Amino acid sequence: MTNSSKPRRPDVTTVEIIGGAEALDVGLHSYDTRWPEVYLHHRRRILEALAAVDVDVEHIGSTSVPGLAAKPIVDIVVAVADITAEEDYLDGLLAAGYELRVREPGHRLVRTPTRDVHVHVYERGDAAVHEYLLLRDHLRTNADDRALYESVKRTLLSQQWNDMNDYADAKSDVILAIKTRAREAR
Repeated sequence: MTNSSKPRRPDVTTVEIIGGAEALDVGLHSYDTRWPEVYLHHRRRILEALAAVDVDVEHIGSTSVPGLAAKPIVDIVVAVADITAEEDYLDGLLAAGYELRVREPGHRLVRTPTRDVHVHVYERGDAAVHEYLLLRDHLRTNADDRALYESVKRTLLSQQWNDMNDYADAKSDVILAIKTRAREAR
């Protein structure tokens, strides 16, 4: 448990991927200046849907880094007080038109039906949120690591991926190395 209050119930203990594995069928696109606008639109949508809930909302992932090529999927992280209290946030997000894709320990993922926006929900204080922001902020300011990350993504996306999660896992080593440099640069 990462916050000071007690969770309402135990968290899930398994990974549930609604709809099963999905092939990665989108390629890398040059940075699109509309991505921040898409983020802001969905930020407002999320905040309206969760008006009664204290949440933090941030743009993460490659679309949040000006100049970085990315899959045209805007990633957003939402931090809530208690990940186990799905009734506080999940119903509102579903009512706002998002669809549940992943339920796993400490993390929920909803997305748009068109799959162009992914909303990652974590508990406030979860290390994953810090890690997303560490990577984003470093890539925004470090041209060498931004170029390295884009190069690795281009190489990986030249392959066929039957499961989008496998592609994400394949980027782990370069992401870890970049985050290590980001910590050293602080």
